[in-house]
Amino acid sequence: MKRSKRSAALRAVAAPAPEAGHWSLGVLFAMLLLVTLVAYIPALTGDFLWDDAGHVTNRGLQSWSGLLRIWIEPGVTQQYYPLLHSAFWFEHRLWGDATLGYHLINILWHTASACLFAVILRRLAVPGAMLAAFVFALHPVAVESVAWIAEQKNTLSTVFYLAAALAWLRFEDDRRPGRYVAATLWFVAALLTKTVTATLPAALLVIAWWRRGRLSWRSDVAPLLPWLGLGVAAGLGTAWLESAQIGASGDDFALGAVERGLLAGRVVWFYLGKLVWPAGLTFFYPRWTIDAGVAWQWLFPFATLATLVVGMAWSRRNRGPLAAVLLFGGTLFPVLGFVNVYPFLFSYVADHFQYLASLGMIAFLSAGAVRGYALLRWPRWSGPAAAVGLLLLLGSLTWRQSGMYRDVFALYETTLARNPSSWVAHLNLGTALDEAGRTDESRPHLRRALELKPDYPETLNSLGNVLNRLGRADEALPLLDQALQLQPRFAAAHNTRGATLMAIQRADEGMAAFRRALEISPTLTLARVNLGWALANAGRMVEAVAQFDQACRERPDLADAEFKWGLTFVMNSRLIEAVPHLERAVALQPGNADMRHVFGRVLLETGRRAAAVEQFEEALRRAPNHAGALEGLDLSRRAGSANR
Repeated sequence: MKRSKRSAALRAVAAPAPEAGHWSLGVLFAMLLLVTLVAYIPALTGDFLWDDAGHVTNRGLQSWSGLLRIWIEPGVTQQYYPLLHSAFWFEHRLWGDATLGYHLINILWHTASACLFAVILRRLAVPGAMLAAFVFALHPVAVESVAWIAEQKNTLSTVFYLAAALAWLRFEDDRRPGRYVAATLWFVAALLTKTVTATLPAALLVIAWWRRGRLSWRSDVAPLLPWLGLGVAAGLGTAWLESAQIGASGDDFALGAVERGLLAGRVVWFYLGKLVWPAGLTFFYPRWTIDAGVAWQWLFPFATLATLVVGMAWSRRNRGPLAAVLLFGGTLFPVLGFVNVYPFLFSYVADHFQYLASLGMIAFLSAGAVRGYALLRWPRWSGPAAAVGLLLLLGSLTWRQSGMYRDVFALYETTLARNPSSWVAHLNLGTALDEAGRTDESRPHLRRALELKPDYPETLNSLGNVLNRLGRADEALPLLDQALQLQPRFAAAHNTRGATLMAIQRADEGMAAFRRALEISPTLTLARVNLGWALANAGRMVEAVAQFDQACRERPDLADAEFKWGLTFVMNSRLIEAVPHLERAVALQPGNADMRHVFGRVLLETGRRAAAVEQFEEALRRAPNHAGALEGLDLSRRAGSANR
């Protein structure tokens, strides 16, 4: 009798009634939001990382016409996920480039998914629904999706995916056409946010089989055929874009059918291992060498097949284990290696790849834990205590993991501590150090990246940039020539090569390189500014001004374009015309002491001594030993004394 009461109490906590009221659902959401916010505090103020700039709406798309282009011009955004980029568009209008807003909205979507997850499990009468929701909310494998702004594609698409699943389950109850339309619209929204959600129709068929032990063509399969068609079309479109536009092609992606099978088997077990034992999570995992001649690599696909065989045999008694395996592996299918995705260049696995797939396995493991506890004669309090202990452990791991997403240096330094052979982490860290003005520190990382992967054009270009800054243009030139041999239409490398040629006094070739960069990529504003400056130094002021004018129209926030435009007028003794451009440059980059010094000199030459003094003093406040500002301030004082 005692055992019966304890089991009943546990079931009441683990799986509330499917028709729970709005108030209880609101409380669940509030609890999930609170614990998720606490777990992700270290990431809340995190900077933009890696490819965030390719997702957060760029200046060229921030208008209403830009929103239309997001929908009608595939290629104008990094991937054709128009609903995702529309969300970013609206968010950018709300808080611009302030990262806190993006982090909070990612946490909100993640919490909403966890809440919907609980509602679906309740509706399906799966034990441990609340436990599963909290595990999903706090599991550290989700950190990469929640703390990385670009992965709003995961958090938002999962909300739509689960909303579509819930709407479908409601449609199954009464077959009302309106419910079918609503479910279809949610599914389309999911596809337009991220096409990995194309696996939902197959998942719904698995759930139908798990619930009833059979599938009906008329009631189960036929209504989902339009969804299957939409999913296949969306998946093929994304696969084509990955190959043709993003770059998921070439020798790095050349695997045969056997190797892809070996890879798929290994990927499934890797993700299951990280889900059960989330140790050593990192941003870039080692990239495996897949070799059919290595015997142990065959163990993974054989183990997968054996699991399926055992699951099918056991399904006569319990369909749950096989359903969980099918949901997990089926949702992972797009990233198992049968189709190429660009991140395979760095590693065949990534935590964000299993964000959606983890739901089915978390539900299975949570239900198993609850049912297992019900068989034990332990005190009533021990079950909730164990659950709280598990969630505290997961939450602390998530807290720790989310800390590495606070900035690029923490991200790549932590990655290299866990995976020292990651050439892309060395490349990205070296580039970030260079951009932060720590050029000497960047060079060893770029050299190491080149040692680990000698044929990557981005590394050659970045190292060439660094050598240019260090005044070693002669060493940079062969690296850039090699980069362009590997990738002749690499616009950024043409631009860097142009800067290198200018540094070694080969101005005509340098200008030709800048023009080639702009021919390949007309929106590469940096190349336009460099071309303008080269023309200015060649005495071709009219052509230079035309380039600066276009650059400033393309990028109104680019201080360097305004500054060099102003300098061009200074070089041609047109100081009055230089003033507004230098003033704009200083406004855009107020911490640049060099710009303030030049602006101060021009103001002094045009008789605006008081304004010049302000610029020199501000320059010295930013850089106390700035020689030019000190000299300018001294000249200003002498001019003042002479006037008196």
